[in-house]
Amino acid sequence: MGVLNKLIEDSKLVPQTFWYKFDNNLLTIEDQQEALTKPRWSYYLAKENIPGSDIKALQAKACEDPECAFWFALDIPGADKEYCFKHAFPEEKYGPDRWKIELKECESLKK
Repeated sequence: MGVLNKLIEDSKLVPQTFWYKFDNNLLTIEDQQEALTKPRWSYYLAKENIPGSDIKALQAKACEDPECAFWFALDIPGADKEYCFKHAFPEEKYGPDRWKIELKECESLKK
């Protein structure tokens, strides 16, 4: 048991990564700055719905990635869906109306 106890004690000295905290439901508001370094992390932190989180800042970062923008719009309460869909379906790639069609479709599914 001495080796196991030593291993447990040593593991407490290792810095916890964002993914480790996410996988083990350990994310806190203190992790927001780290989350704002990557679109996917911003989405995941917003999804945790941690009180005090800056949803607008997390949304802005998440929307740098079209896939994260799409899921942010669908999964995060209080998300600016129009903003997210404009980034998920940029006009220069999909034309001026694609994001509007997708947004309308999404809203019709929630009814």
